[in-house]
Amino acid sequence: TLQSGIASAERVFDLLDAEEEPADPLRTLPAVGAARRGRVEFDEVSFGYLPGTPVLEHLSLVAEPGSTIAIVGPTGAGKTTLVNLLMRFYDVDAGRILIDDVDITSVSRSSLRSQIGMVLQDAWLFAGSVYDNIAYGRPDARYDEVVDAAKAAYVDRFVHTLPDGYDTQVSDGGANISVGERQLITIARAVLAQPQLLILDEATSSVDTRTEVLIQHAMAQLRRDRTSFIIAHRLSTIRDADLILVMESGRIVERGTHAELLARRGEYWTMTQR
Repeated sequence: TLQSGIASAERVFDLLDAEEEPADPLRTLPAVGAARRGRVEFDEVSFGYLPGTPVLEHLSLVAEPGSTIAIVGPTGAGKTTLVNLLMRFYDVDAGRILIDDVDITSVSRSSLRSQIGMVLQDAWLFAGSVYDNIAYGRPDARYDEVVDAAKAAYVDRFVHTLPDGYDTQVSDGGANISVGERQLITIARAVLAQPQLLILDEATSSVDTRTEVLIQHAMAQLRRDRTSFIIAHRLSTIRDADLILVMESGRIVERGTHAELLARRGEYWTMTQR
């Protein structure tokens, strides 16, 4: 008990000793419209979680509006770090990240994150009804809009088999429904939110083949007309990406379409042979 208490106390003191986040600027990221197209640029970005230990070094890339960018590479290559920086969970050490030519450090974090939809590998649901979990994506949405989002994400297919349909209560974390159903509900939540940018951390490794196909279809629907970043674990799911980035040790070692990278017979081709 003492050892457990000491470990917990260390975490508390780590939090108390952590540096404060810089204050948010008052400026907000412009809402989706004529001025917002969804162009994302990483300009010579360098970053490290610890001083003197860089994770990304002089990384540059451009995601054109409406394009799908897939990021592949071994564990620790920096794939998730890109997402953390885009969401401003951390700030870059050097360089800039621009959305439609606006430096993301010049706008408030809340306005930035409100324009980005995330579907993570671990689907997160809270205690409440299926309807409430979908509506969380946009609390002011009408009932028919929530149902339309559910249909687009294939939630409507299984929700009618639940005891109370959309009013079925989900336990905290969603333990009383399957992994695939949880994932589809989080996709429906993102569809309803109608974000300008999407971050997809594919989560099909623990579902059956039929559900995997449904999740892939739902993600394809969600990506339509939106700039998307996919952290890819299965190469078979990113063949249609507009640009594939192969990362290694914080650097982009290859970039191109699926066909171009295969023809190059480099690192990406090696990954497809495993």
